[in-house]
Amino acid sequence: MKFKYAKYGKDTFRPVIPVFLKNDRIRIGYEVLVDSGADLCLFHADIGEAIGLDIEKGKPREVFGVGGKVSVYYLHPITLVVGGWEYDIEAGFMPAVSGRSMPYGLVGQKGFFEFFKVTFDHASKDIEIKPKAK
Repeated sequence: MKFKYAKYGKDTFRPVIPVFLKNDRIRIGYEVLVDSGADLCLFHADIGEAIGLDIEKGKPREVFGVGGKVSVYYLHPITLVVGGWEYDIEAGFMPAVSGRSMPYGLVGQKGFFEFFKVTFDHASKDIEIKPKAK
């Protein structure tokens, strides 16, 4: 499946795609940045709470941002749904820092790229995602 890059501001385009996050019977649509530099999938804590997770009961971990600042996130098992395909993954949920958060989550190497072949086409501002054979 192909997606167009999403436009942010006047001249900024990013490979942001729609997905669903699922826990038990609760399923919520969410937008995520396809980030080949991210080690794992990382989402906002409020989305995790909306699908029924008690965020701080997950396994705590730390991540270092670009500026070297440490942030804590909590790992939980969830189901990631991309284009109708469901994958059981372990994802991190991060509380907002200073009341601010990105307008989308991140999908990374573990939990996303391990399941999909991803082609970025910056010139046409397209991203193509194909499931890998199981």
